[in-house]
Amino acid sequence: MFNVKMTDAKLLRDMITAISILIDEATFDITPQGIKLRAMDPSRVAMVDFEWPQTIFDEYNCSEPMKMCLNISEMLKLLRRVGKDESIELSLDEKTARLKMTIRGKYVRTFNMPTLEAMEEEVPTPKVTFKAKARATTDGLREAIEDASLVSDHVRIEADNEKMMMQATGSLMGATIELKKGSDALLNLEVKEPSKATYSLSYLSEIVKAASAASAVTTLEFSSDMPIKLNFEQEKEGKLTYYLAPRIEVE
Repeated sequence: MFNVKMTDAKLLRDMITAISILIDEATFDITPQGIKLRAMDPSRVAMVDFEWPQTIFDEYNCSEPMKMCLNISEMLKLLRRVGKDESIELSLDEKTARLKMTIRGKYVRTFNMPTLEAMEEEVPTPKVTFKAKARATTDGLREAIEDASLVSDHVRIEADNEKMMMQATGSLMGATIELKKGSDALLNLEVKEPSKATYSLSYLSEIVKAASAASAVTTLEFSSDMPIKLNFEQEKEGKLTYYLAPRIEVE
């Protein structure tokens, strides 16, 4: 049995939107303690690590551990119907293998969608030692990435003890974005050794844009030419973290 209720349906919509950036089909691990998802995008360049404990929900019932695979883009179509101050209830009918979604607001509407065959692949957490850690406002980070996207499809992120910089170079133009430690956008910066790495802006911009609705503050961790970890801090308990592989540049 699996049945949950949330008074804030928008919270679920924002989280599914963030997940949908990387994957179309998601296999959730559901236990009596909560819901988890760890999955890589089809190109295996990026990974999402999501977790919601049962305390996120107003009501949470799960009798035994199970896997539930859903078409995320189809689920998002239904969740886009969620309005302000509406609640949502999800229940899984294991006999018919369908998920029922009931949205309550000015009126009540119920949708149901099929579940898919669960993928058994276990995705491990990347084992990376990070040398630079920056805590920034998600909006400030999103604006900086949008600025870099104007001139290139990739960005080099650098950090030293005083600042974090983003360098983007295109065929015609270049851009340098500087975030100084203690500024409105860069809340904190810890650097064990100066680091720099280049990442795809198409991935970065989509991830940050999608996650901005679910988080006001982002922690970035990276090392020279290593994957970057973006942890989007949650108001309530829970985890929304992404890993993105670096773009290896040939000198």
